Amino acid sequence: MLLVEVIKSIFKKSVASESQFTPSIDSRNAVLNVGGGNKTIQIPGHYHNWRHLLLDIDQRGDADIVMDARKLKTLPMGQFDAVYCSHNLEHYFRHDVANVLSGFFHVLKPDGFAEIHVPNMRSVLKRFVETGMEIDDILYESPSGPISVLDVIYGWGKQIESTGVDFYAHKTGFTETSLMAALNRAGFAHVWIAESTDAYSVGAMAFKKYPTPAQFSLLGLNPA
Repeated sequence: MLLVEVIKSIFKKSVASESQFTPSIDSRNAVLNVGGGNKTIQIPGHYHNWRHLLLDIDQRGDADIVMDARKLKTLPMGQFDAVYCSHNLEHYFRHDVANVLSGFFHVLKPDGFAEIHVPNMRSVLKRFVETGMEIDDILYESPSGPISVLDVIYGWGKQIESTGVDFYAHKTGFTETSLMAALNRAGFAHVWIAESTDAYSVGAMAFKKYPTPAQFSLLGLNPA
């Protein structure tokens, strides 16, 4: 039975015990995409040919696992080679971020890593102050439309209004330093600040143990 089918079966029965979990026979690396919305949204090319499993709270999408990321510890431990989380962590209150990150640590294999991207509040506020912007001014154009300073700080207003879902609001913020510190507290001993997806984002690669040469090559990181 494939990993996706096993996890779906577990949650249909409202059971998440390791004793009922059967590992996949698929030998490819597996990445868990947390809060990715749907699989039409591309993830980085270094996951090409990996098994891509989507975890999302929205039941209307094509998620393989429908659940709140704060409950990741109910999944069997050590099943994924990577966790990918892009612009989702800021949707949790600060006190919940620790629980989400420790959930990432829980589901990763011993040599696994987490890749995280969040808005960079330092660069956003720097631009806002230095250029004399108003809070409703457009900061940048996204594939989904214009994004204002207010959208980055508090969540994309258009999406929140159209869905009526409060979860889409932003409840905390990060800088490079605070993101690295949060990952360290969750147990990730080795953290690299990664290349940002855009000028107003910050990314991190966080490892449970020191990366292998293959991981350094795959992710384009420089050894510390």
